[in-house]
Amino acid sequence: MRLEHQADPSRPLAKPLVWIKELRAPFFTATIVPVLLGATVAWHRFGLFDATRFMLTLMAALCLHAGANMINDYFDFESGCDLHPAYKEFWAPFFGGSRLLPDGVLRQRDVYAAALLSFGLGGSIGFFLAYMTGWIILLLGLIGVLSSYFYVRHLAPKGVGELLVGLNFGPLMAMGSYYAQVQTLTIEPLVASFPVGILIASVLWVNEIPDYVADKSVGKNTLVVRLGRRKAADTYAVLMAAAYAIIVLGVGLGLMPTYSLIALITAPIALSSARVTRKYYDEPFKMVSANASTILVHLFSGSLLTAGYLIDAILGL
Repeated sequence: MRLEHQADPSRPLAKPLVWIKELRAPFFTATIVPVLLGATVAWHRFGLFDATRFMLTLMAALCLHAGANMINDYFDFESGCDLHPAYKEFWAPFFGGSRLLPDGVLRQRDVYAAALLSFGLGGSIGFFLAYMTGWIILLLGLIGVLSSYFYVRHLAPKGVGELLVGLNFGPLMAMGSYYAQVQTLTIEPLVASFPVGILIASVLWVNEIPDYVADKSVGKNTLVVRLGRRKAADTYAVLMAAAYAIIVLGVGLGLMPTYSLIALITAPIALSSARVTRKYYDEPFKMVSANASTILVHLFSGSLLTAGYLIDAILGL
């Protein structure tokens, strides 16, 4: 179903600030955190850090993230999901897309073209980085591109979207960043990135609860839609708890430095978010604090995990 008529075909290309909103740049922390963590784990183990490789990794990952955001907006608009009447009553930046296509600010074909351009730019940087380091970088990037492109139409409706987001913005990015630094893979970046992956999946999960009605209306049967909002709210609390449990377990088994435990500082925020979600799962306007807090928990927890590795490495010098 094509809905190009929602935008004025004669409208010129939008101004840069509009495109920044379409990119959903504030959510780029989902990429910055695992890329920084992966490079830090590499430095922690080998004492190596190549700034050029790090910047190329980050640039490629951000391009793929931007492409994913735009292609998801495109397909959610095309399916009619983002046109659901519920978003006219209440909308927040955490759900319902950027609203630039439903509001006619951007043209659908321009968003699609920009998404492909972002994927292409990210892929080009990835090819160059692979030439410098190793071709496994391309494999990790290809998984990210394909899962992003087919997310709305094929993956999210099958109930695997949350898993893929957690995988892409957790282990895949962290291990890619780690590999770019030291050209090898070990279990350390995998274990370190599990909490980050779970937390970013939790961000998507809690944002899908307000999206429940719109998603269900177009057959986008995410896990939240399949479970229902009540059970989804309970599962959200389990996911948040699991992220902290992995940190404790990783330290207990000697797979993560003891200083990683500083990430537990964010647990009270996570607990508060879980309480709000379980109480107001069917009232989106009262859930906004939980949506925002989950993003902060991911950002601060991932940053503190990185800091834990840095502290341990510095003290061990």
